[in-house]
Amino acid sequence: MGFFMKKKTHTEIKINLLLVIFGVIFFMTTVAGECEFKAVFNFGDSNSNTGGYYAAFPALHPPYGITYFKQPAGRASDGRLIIYFLAQSIGIPFLSHYLRSIGSNFRYGVNFSTVSSTVVKQNDTTISPFSLDVQLNQLKQFKQIVDDHYSSDLHIPQPEVFKKSIYTIYIGQNDFTKMLQSCSVNNMSALRDVGSGISSTIKEIYGLRGRTFLVFNLAPMGCYPELLVESHNALDIDTSGCLIPCNNAVDAYNSMLRAELDQARQELPKGDLIHVDTHAILRGIFDNPTSYGIEFATRACCGYGDGPYNYKPDVVFCGNSKVVAGKNVTASVCCDPGKYMHWDGIHLTEATNRIVAAAILGGSYFYPPFPMSDFCAI
Repeated sequence: MGFFMKKKTHTEIKINLLLVIFGVIFFMTTVAGECEFKAVFNFGDSNSNTGGYYAAFPALHPPYGITYFKQPAGRASDGRLIIYFLAQSIGIPFLSHYLRSIGSNFRYGVNFSTVSSTVVKQNDTTISPFSLDVQLNQLKQFKQIVDDHYSSDLHIPQPEVFKKSIYTIYIGQNDFTKMLQSCSVNNMSALRDVGSGISSTIKEIYGLRGRTFLVFNLAPMGCYPELLVESHNALDIDTSGCLIPCNNAVDAYNSMLRAELDQARQELPKGDLIHVDTHAILRGIFDNPTSYGIEFATRACCGYGDGPYNYKPDVVFCGNSKVVAGKNVTASVCCDPGKYMHWDGIHLTEATNRIVAAAILGGSYFYPPFPMSDFCAI
C-alpha cells in the first residue's frame, strides 16, 4: 500500500513535521520563557473568542468543548483555537477575556474578541455589540487602568508591556458573510471599509505604543458548509468541493486587506505589520485533506441533516434539539472531530486549528517575512 501513496508536497511535509514537534516546542517555551514578547492582545470574532460573548450572554452547551475542555468553555469549537496554540508557543498561557469577571489573569495579555463581532457596526440583532471599535475602546480602558493602578499583587501586566506585546487581529468573516448576495459581494466599497477599519485600528494601537501586529486574512469561505448549503450551480463547485464565486470574493477582500496593510506600513515606520496568510494554509488543507489526517473537509462534525454538509441551521444548530414534524431531532456530534475540518459548519475543529497554528509558526505565511524565532525561542 505504501508504494502507491500520493507524494506529499514540501509544504505538507514541513507542516506535518511541525505538528510532530509541537509538544516539544510548547514544553521548551513554557519552561524557558525566553521571548521578547511579554503579552498578547487579541481582537476578533468567534475564530479567536475565548469566552467573552458567553460571559455576557451565556448560551453555550455541550458538545462544545468536548475534545479538550470536556465541557463548554466559551469557545465556538470542540477545543482549542489558533490563538491558544500561538500564545502557548511563546510561553503565554490561556488568554483571559476582558469580559470575564471571575478567575481572570491579565498579566500576559487580554482577549477582546467575541462571537459574531464585525469590523463595521451592523444594524442587526444577530451580530455582537462588541464590534472592533468597541474592542479598541476596551484596550484603551485597560491600558488606563494599568497605567494608573499597576501593582505587583494585581493580575495585570506592567505598564511597559504594551510596547513588548503582539497584537493579533482576526476579524472580518461576519462582515463578509453579511455582504454576500448569491456568493458575490454587492457592495465593494463597503468591503473596503472593513479593510480600512482594521488599518485605522492598528494606527490607534500604534499610538498606544503597540508595535507588532499579526493580521489574519479571511479563510476560503466558499469551502464552509455555512455557504455551501446555499443554492448554487454545480458548475460553481471546484475540484475540492468549494464554491468558486464565494472564494473569488474572498480573494478580492484579501487583496484589499493586504493593500491597506501595505499603506499603513509606510505610515508606521517603527511598526511590524504582518499579514498572516491563513487563507493559503486552509486552502492547502481543503485541496489535500488526507495529507493532514483529515477525512471530511466540507462536512460539519456537529450538525443535522446528514447529506454532504450535515448542516441545516434553519432546522436545528449544533448541540440543539427541536421538535420537527412531531419528532424530536438533535444536531449531534460526530464520532471523531479530529477527522473533520469543520466543527459546526461555521467554525473549525481543534484539529484544524492546530494544523493552521503549526503552519503559521513555520514562518512561511508571513508577509513581509517576520523572523519570530529571532524574538522567541520557538
